[in-house]
Amino acid sequence: MGQEIEKKFLVKGDFKNEAFKATRITQGYLSSVPERTVRVRVKGDKGFITVKGIGNTSGASRFEWEKEIPVDEVKSLLELAEPGVIDKTRYLVKNTDGKHTWEVDEFYGDNEGLTVAEVELTDENDTFDKPAWLGEEVTGDAKYYNSMLMKNPYKNWK
Repeated sequence: MGQEIEKKFLVKGDFKNEAFKATRITQGYLSSVPERTVRVRVKGDKGFITVKGIGNTSGASRFEWEKEIPVDEVKSLLELAEPGVIDKTRYLVKNTDGKHTWEVDEFYGDNEGLTVAEVELTDENDTFDKPAWLGEEVTGDAKYYNSMLMKNPYKNWK
């Protein structure tokens, strides 16, 4: 069981030419309360169940546990999920510092038009280079959590 430490940003420019991998992800939530989210997802050809705890004060750090499960079990669990499915492509982009990899999520469906980037850190004070396509930091802003995008999708923000 581990601790997830990450910073999240909006994306304002083209990053795809820097990506070395792209994976389609479909996910739903069995529980989306802030104290404990339980997510099931199909990521490429693999299935996962993930439990996340509530974030700390900055929103950058929280408990995370994940386990690979068969895709057919994910599909069965999605039948029990709360309304709203997250559909996105995750692009992986190496950071110029050579230590970090950006996970850039381009959303579809009700969240079409939203693209966010996350970088996982070893601690909250870890430094990293910010690519030119990176926009405003939204770490800790709950409306950008996938569990919230399911309830209040990007299309409703305008």
